[in-house]
Amino acid sequence: MPGFRFRPRVIPTLATLVTFPILLSLGFWQLDRAQQKEASLAAFDARGERAPISLNASVPDPVDDLFREADARGVLDADHQLLLDNQVYRQEAGYHVLTPLLLEGGDAAILVDRGWVPTGRSRRDLPDLPISGAPTALRGHLDHGPPTGIRLGGIADGESGWPLRIQFIDYDELSTRLGYELLPMVLRMDASLPGGFVRQWRPDHPSGFGPERNRGYAVQWFALAAALLVIFIVVNLTRIGKD
Repeated sequence: MPGFRFRPRVIPTLATLVTFPILLSLGFWQLDRAQQKEASLAAFDARGERAPISLNASVPDPVDDLFREADARGVLDADHQLLLDNQVYRQEAGYHVLTPLLLEGGDAAILVDRGWVPTGRSRRDLPDLPISGAPTALRGHLDHGPPTGIRLGGIADGESGWPLRIQFIDYDELSTRLGYELLPMVLRMDASLPGGFVRQWRPDHPSGFGPERNRGYAVQWFALAAALLVIFIVVNLTRIGKD
């Protein structure tokens, strides 16, 4: 019966030493993402357990007040609305409509996410965003705003006029453009209120990219790591003869 000797060669060994830890780290990263999403979903579902915050009386904390219910009174700035680009709903491209609410009794404003709208037939065809300039009372929950991709360039390179199409939210730059201070969070308008668009506020849609998908990716990365280890062992076995 032939025997085998494990005699690792330089190139396969180096390749495995580099690749194996990367595959493992990607698997653990996906597990960590799953835990983060679960914590985010739990915090969102528990948002009603705390008393709502009045934005006319308090400045929200971006960490402690994430997903907290809030209410506000003021006037929506219909002349300076924002379209957050590259937002997808049910596999259709569109924008999230962000309208500043000038808070009653103060000098600041908060961006109100009024929901998702589809893009037009071309980039030049911006959606119609009707809104009343009368004083209004709004409620919703606080968030950091819709997710965006990698930030390359400025918030509105090549864009001008209003509504202003932006790539991401930068509160300091937007405050400069608007001429008044923005609070450091977004008020996502309650889906039952009129004057909004498509509002699907849960952090991960049940049929979309929830924590279970991240766990599936983690299993794939760990399986690749195991396969690499098996391949490394097999290609470095040499036959040493027969009994």
